[in-house]
Amino acid sequence: MMAAAAAAVRSAGPAAVRRSFWTGTPEIYFSKAIDNSRLVKIEDPQRSHERRQFCTALVFFFLLVFGYTWQHFRAIEYGYQIEAAKRELSGLADMNGALQTELASLRNPERIDVLARRMGLTPPAPGQVIRLDAAAGDGQGPVMATAAPVTVIAGQ
Repeated sequence: MMAAAAAAVRSAGPAAVRRSFWTGTPEIYFSKAIDNSRLVKIEDPQRSHERRQFCTALVFFFLLVFGYTWQHFRAIEYGYQIEAAKRELSGLADMNGALQTELASLRNPERIDVLARRMGLTPPAPGQVIRLDAAAGDGQGPVMATAAPVTVIAGQ
């Protein structure tokens, strides 16, 4: 059976060409220890100057972008605050109008007269009402309080 398989492989044609075991020279690697501890790096002043310039430009660019971004977001935040203040002002103006209307209706003398009559109150009799603001300066009628002169006696 093995012979039949070998014959089938040989008769398969040029695809089954036998290759040699060695395909070329073998590669051999040798390791060599290299001691770089005695090497000293010489600083290039031109390169360090360029590096400093680049870092300075990079920091300046970062600050510029950061400042612009901060300013932009602050402007947006101020816009939101302004809109909130406008909404609050509008609400307060509406409330003020409603309160002014309510105050006008509560101060209506006809309404007060109707409520007073419902509670059993009657209009005042003539001479029953004393106006304090008008009576204070003319000297007629009762006086609420008077200022008496004060004398100071020196202690002995």
